[in-house]
Amino acid sequence: MPRPSAPVLLTAAAVFAAATLTACGGGAESDPDVVKVSYKQSTDNQIRVMDKYLGEMKKQFEKAHPGKKVKLVPIKAPDSEYYTKLQQMLRSPKTAPDLVYEDTFLINSDITSGYLKPLDPYLKKWKDWDQFVDTAKAAAKGEDGKTYGVPDGTDTRGLWFSKDIFKKAGLPEDWQPKNWAEILDAARTIKKKVPGVIPLNVYTGKPAGEMATMQGFEMLLYGTGEDPLYDQDAKKWIAGGKGFKDSLEFVETVYKEKLGPEVSDALDPNIGTRARGELMPEGKLAINLDGSWLPQDWQAGAGHEWPEWSKELGLAHMPTQHGQAPGKVSMSGGWTWAVPSKAANPDLAFEFIETMQTKANAQKWYVANSGIAVREDVAADPAYVKAQPGIKFFTDLVEYTHYRPAYPAYPKVSTAIQEAMEGVTTGDASVAEAAKGYDEELDSVTNGEVVKK
Repeated sequence: MPRPSAPVLLTAAAVFAAATLTACGGGAESDPDVVKVSYKQSTDNQIRVMDKYLGEMKKQFEKAHPGKKVKLVPIKAPDSEYYTKLQQMLRSPKTAPDLVYEDTFLINSDITSGYLKPLDPYLKKWKDWDQFVDTAKAAAKGEDGKTYGVPDGTDTRGLWFSKDIFKKAGLPEDWQPKNWAEILDAARTIKKKVPGVIPLNVYTGKPAGEMATMQGFEMLLYGTGEDPLYDQDAKKWIAGGKGFKDSLEFVETVYKEKLGPEVSDALDPNIGTRARGELMPEGKLAINLDGSWLPQDWQAGAGHEWPEWSKELGLAHMPTQHGQAPGKVSMSGGWTWAVPSKAANPDLAFEFIETMQTKANAQKWYVANSGIAVREDVAADPAYVKAQPGIKFFTDLVEYTHYRPAYPAYPKVSTAIQEAMEGVTTGDASVAEAAKGYDEELDSVTNGEVVKK
């Protein structure tokens, strides 16, 4: 989930968060007995999953550490604004918190900028670190080989679909498309037979940010061939070839044939919140290409309670373009807890990480957040597997998943992808023009480190 490089307006809440930090000070002005924890707060006022979890962790920590206090500093903003505000805060000891919530998408960019502190000295002494799976550990590593974050879970992606809408359209309730064509065919059937609903949602454009790149474009692109975005051997980014153009063409088809949301809705920064909070529960969206975490919004007390979701929704894996091996595609990311290089109380910050990442607390978070476990002891616990419908389906996709290239240029590459998507979504650019624009932007943001395939 991080994003656009274009300037963005900061929400009042985000500005207030920064003002709060400035007021309480950093560096020499900070209280050595207070650990300041900054995190992304949902823009949906009814969704307070993380707020509740961190509130519980704060109580545990303060009880176990007499005299120490945890100050929670939420940033309520859409993804792109959260990353912008967070980076502004990290630049100065006066505004830097002691602990920050970092998307693996942006962590290498912040590492390169010198905003984060390597955690290796702490990790060497922490026995629980051995329980974390290697792929999750790698997501928080810098190019220098040091580790800068502790992952709190991962995620996978697939196709969510409404069984009721499918039934009305005469489509099977155990639907599993074998290729892209079958997805589009199902959407066309729904448009024809069930008017008034959105047949297919594919996130697109700059307002949706990394959600468009990862849930949308990369779920397509990584189904076109091996390593379609970055050549690991050549250490170069890959120009927009056939697979890239085919992926753009899929997006173009969704919006040209009016199989997706209205373009104005698709380009609303809050489309993700609307999709899972309104459109899906209200039976207005037939197929949603989205992530494993959606049920966090539908749990009891989460704001959009929908206890029937597991009966009303079906799950299908995203197929490769033509059904070629391995047949399934998923993308994985996740978030980490990181300590800013300018944090006033880094030792206390890591102690708070240790509190959050006991086996019991980590398992509690995975279930509350509908996350995929990155601790082996939790993944092996039957209570975790049975805790929520869908966990097994999404955990099984880890075998077929891909990770974004964790290099500093990626955020800018991602923005270039969003711009190309937006061009074909609005009809302002043809597939060829959008791909050409991407190649030019790619060449610029990677200093010519590009290979054509």
